[in-house]
Amino acid sequence: MKILSAQQIRAADAYTIEHEPIRSVLLMERAAAECAGWMVHTFGENPPPFYIFCGMGNNGGDGLVIARLLKEHGFSVQAWLVHHSDKASEDNLANQPHYPELQHIHSLTDFPSIDAEGVVVDAIFGTGLSRPVEGWTAGIIHKINDQRGRHTIVSIDMPSGLMADKPAGHAPCIHARYTLSFQFYKLAFMLPENADRAGQVVILEIGLHPDYITQVQTRFHVVDKHIVRTIYQPRDPFAHKGTYGHSLIIAGSYGKMGAAVLSARACLRAGAGLVTAHIPRCGYEIMQTAVPEAMCETEDTQHINTHFHETVKDSYATIGIGPGIGTEAATAKALEKLLSQYEKPMVLDADALNIISTYPFLLHKIPHSSILTPHPKEFERLFGATEDQFERLELLSSKARELQLYILLKGRYSAMACPDGAVYFNPTGNPGMASAGSGDVLTGILTGLLCQGYTPKAALLLGAWLHGLAGDLAADDISEESLIAEDIINYLGQAWLNVRNT
Repeated sequence: MKILSAQQIRAADAYTIEHEPIRSVLLMERAAAECAGWMVHTFGENPPPFYIFCGMGNNGGDGLVIARLLKEHGFSVQAWLVHHSDKASEDNLANQPHYPELQHIHSLTDFPSIDAEGVVVDAIFGTGLSRPVEGWTAGIIHKINDQRGRHTIVSIDMPSGLMADKPAGHAPCIHARYTLSFQFYKLAFMLPENADRAGQVVILEIGLHPDYITQVQTRFHVVDKHIVRTIYQPRDPFAHKGTYGHSLIIAGSYGKMGAAVLSARACLRAGAGLVTAHIPRCGYEIMQTAVPEAMCETEDTQHINTHFHETVKDSYATIGIGPGIGTEAATAKALEKLLSQYEKPMVLDADALNIISTYPFLLHKIPHSSILTPHPKEFERLFGATEDQFERLELLSSKARELQLYILLKGRYSAMACPDGAVYFNPTGNPGMASAGSGDVLTGILTGLLCQGYTPKAALLLGAWLHGLAGDLAADDISEESLIAEDIINYLGQAWLNVRNT
């Protein structure tokens, strides 16, 4: 799914109005009907009272239509027009007479007393907002946020105060439980700083013209079932283990053999034909016992990996390196030698990235189209700090383009930058996955997909999706609170079935 800018969304509306054709006020009716339908489905069994705050633009017009439709459905509704401007949009004006009970707010003192618990609908500002909200209107936003303890806040298209394409910083913004977003995710929704503002984002199809959506160009995308379906490659019924490649996992050190076990096991569950784990001698019995399907190479050294570069063969389809290897000087030297001699795309995570951040010249030795999987602090150590999340996103995109690498920046919506500068966000996953070993599992999954012949881009997008989906399936059964990394591996089979049957 494409992520469009605010300007592109306005252009999509205009294109739809011209080419469907449809009057703008009827397109507003269609969008508002989708919102009202969602509200009836979500709250309709024993509906609470609804309190709808409408702005002077088209977002407010949506709110006016929603108020009328809910009223027609028998809901208890009160609606207010927030006069943050002297002029209302044409479609807003056209809808005001259809809701004669409309009340008006001209200043902060006009804010109503809302006693009964219910649903507060925020339809004050939409994607047209281009600067922070100030003055008494900012006070209205604060007043609405004060209702969060007793009321469910639902924002229409955008939480008021949040801007689609640039940082809101500490400006006043609605903190919604749900955001009903028309047709597309907005870029602002994907960034950690806005998680508490957008809440749960629900995408509503409002029938924008498919020709425009197909032809419009954007750098930003959200991975969805359609993308996953086009990537997935069914197994060959005549395949043998050699068909799906031989991968090398370089991982583990004394006290951190769990990282190696998780990576190797995940690599196998992801579908690799053969897996060899290169580990220090102290981990031999652990690996052979925990992952009997994997082969083992051990070092002469007891506690750390220092000579893995000497064992690399062309027969390895790919390499996953980093989980638990430590950052000892001898390990760093071996990584430098490995990067100098291995030319195929590989997966680098954890301590491999920590070593590279200490010796930045190694960045330029990484084989093109390799996959890096830093968490935010590792990313900062590799590429530097940024002022805000939008700036960090631009840095992510530019570094992927400059180095010709795939870079997965971990987060709620992990951001995956490609060598052409495009960025994909992964929507699967949950907070229960924020626990030790989850990243080691991701390394194994990505390595396993690369190994069996998926392109680096396909492996990246599908691997992130599978990793998050397995975590979601596990959380549904055992809770987010009790979720551990091993559960993600155990639910990979169900995640594969879900992908296969999509």
